[in-house]
Amino acid sequence: MNANSTEAPRFPFVDAIKAVASQLIVLHHLAFYGPMSDYVQSLCPELISWLSQHARIAVQAFLVVGGFLAAHALARDGRLVDKPIGRLLWRRYLKLVMPYLAALLLAILAAAAARNLIAHDSIPEAPSVAQLVAHVFLLQSVLGFDGLSAGVWYVAIDFQLYAVLLLILWVARRVIPDNPAVARGSIVALLAVSLFVFNRNAALDNWAIYFFGAYGLGVITYWDTRKGCIGPWMAAAVAIAVAALWLDYRSRILVALLVACSVGMARYTGIIECWPRSRVIAWLAQISYSVFLAHFPACLVINAAFARFAPHSPSVQLGGMIVAWMASIASGALLHYWVEQPAQSLRGKPKSSQA
Repeated sequence: MNANSTEAPRFPFVDAIKAVASQLIVLHHLAFYGPMSDYVQSLCPELISWLSQHARIAVQAFLVVGGFLAAHALARDGRLVDKPIGRLLWRRYLKLVMPYLAALLLAILAAAAARNLIAHDSIPEAPSVAQLVAHVFLLQSVLGFDGLSAGVWYVAIDFQLYAVLLLILWVARRVIPDNPAVARGSIVALLAVSLFVFNRNAALDNWAIYFFGAYGLGVITYWDTRKGCIGPWMAAAVAIAVAALWLDYRSRILVALLVACSVGMARYTGIIECWPRSRVIAWLAQISYSVFLAHFPACLVINAAFARFAPHSPSVQLGGMIVAWMASIASGALLHYWVEQPAQSLRGKPKSSQA
């Protein structure tokens, strides 16, 4: 969404973060869910272990970037765009859900195919009607249902976070319409509460408040950094994050802080809009959401096929992981061009927008 013009500028530096983070998530799931990675473990144990245990932290980059781009879409100067919040929330739901539902269908079909080839605990069971309905309304985790595909929890959290930001902006506009400091102060306050209290309680990881520290860092980075200037709200947010890490070190918060600071410095120096100049990175960023949605079905089927039909030697199975990685990118590209992009056109959204 673009708040103030019909064309939304791209941020190549943010594109690079999205591209790298999306590929790390694919590799994490390839390493985490066997059986191919089980065979490859003996060939490169340190790499498989790192990808399996630590690459998932790349999701923090998506949280920060999500907040940054949501601020760009909804309130470039800290004041909510003059549009009905119900309409804005509905458009966000459609943007997320239309390719998400197509990917869920792929995941269900892929799981059915994989179950016919092998028995493995990484393969989801056939869904119930209630489970399907919960997924449609992004309530699967809240209602206690297993996800039908890896990463679907993030789509629900993204929607929750967007709704929270939208509500804060709407209330701030109602309280003092011409003072963006109200929204900035509210975001920093909620960011602090999240980092010091809610993010330390793993039982809350189905709710936006658990993740708002990282998301809020992205929002404040957009609002309070620009070329040649870093404002006091950004400094306060960074200080809060550092204090939260001192109180209770969490690697996920450190990564979120580092991503926010890198984006802030990219704005400060001006490179955010001009570096890196790479068509490949820009393309990977453009399809990153669809890759995030579609990679698990592709990996599931290829995992099952290589486990059933290919030799179980580590080198062959490593080749299978590479095939699955490339298939993940290809399936994401197809989902983007066949579903995500046409859905954006139907909603009247400019294709160049990143939010």
